[in-house]
Amino acid sequence: MHPFLGGIVTIIIGVGSCVGYFYFSNLILDKVIFPATGPNPGRNINRANQWRPWLFLFPAIFVLTLYLVYPVLGSFLRSLYNRSGEEFVGLGNYATLLASQEFRTAFLNNLLWVVVVPAGATFFGLLAAQLTDKLRWGNIAKSLIFMPMAISFVGASLIWKFVYAVDPDIGLINAVRASLFGAEPVDVLQIPFWNNFFLMFILIWIQTGFAMVILSAALRGIPEETIEAAIIDGANPFQIFFKIKVPQIMGTIVVVWTTITILVLKVFDIVYAMTGGNFGTEILPSYMMSFMFRDDGRATAVAFVIMIVVLPVMISNIVQARKEMR
Repeated sequence: MHPFLGGIVTIIIGVGSCVGYFYFSNLILDKVIFPATGPNPGRNINRANQWRPWLFLFPAIFVLTLYLVYPVLGSFLRSLYNRSGEEFVGLGNYATLLASQEFRTAFLNNLLWVVVVPAGATFFGLLAAQLTDKLRWGNIAKSLIFMPMAISFVGASLIWKFVYAVDPDIGLINAVRASLFGAEPVDVLQIPFWNNFFLMFILIWIQTGFAMVILSAALRGIPEETIEAAIIDGANPFQIFFKIKVPQIMGTIVVVWTTITILVLKVFDIVYAMTGGNFGTEILPSYMMSFMFRDDGRATAVAFVIMIVVLPVMISNIVQARKEMR
């Protein structure tokens, strides 16, 4: 079938199915299950109205159950079996993970990413939002800062791989070290512990633009009256920023922080493209991939650990969003 005709048929079937579902489900509810006849028609009408919202919610609940709840439960059950899926090992895969030094390293590295990247991206994004609003060419500066958001994680990793290159003719860091200090070239991606920060900086570089755009909009929403009152009271620019502006956009800062945190907990591309998880840079997603094709039980156990770690952050984000809506 021609793609255009296929799209038309898909739209017709999809829309027709939705309309048909809602029409016939309401018809069955009103005419068969709770008909508005008999000795108590008013009671049946009230019951039908109580059940009607669930008819509209059922498709969404069904899809969420099929594509979210079922995979989560299935992954957890799969993590309780061995690689072949035939032998029940209980929490054996989780016990093996906790006893593994590689897993502990990956987990600690993930915690380091969760602390450094959201803090760095939010700080630089807030700084950029404040400074660019004061510049005549601020929109051009914002466009340049936001540009890395258009680059994929793998593309950004390749760019920074050239920056970190050992050859001084290619690598910017080693070129600066050689020209200013006459130091010997060093592979910064192989320096234990500190190489994690070089990888984190790539994600901070990408996410600063996102934080800047959101926080810039929040700063523009601050009433001018409060700033003018602070100026009249003799507040200096630092006091205005930290004591007037930041407290008023704290809700937005928390949302940006948690959004970047959720992204950090799922990041995989940067580590895989830069080091492949070697030299002590392993994180949970890359550690999971190392078991994906040779130990499915342990891989699903790592995936479930990632979900447990992400869950509190998501809940806090939802709570904060609800507070903002009140």
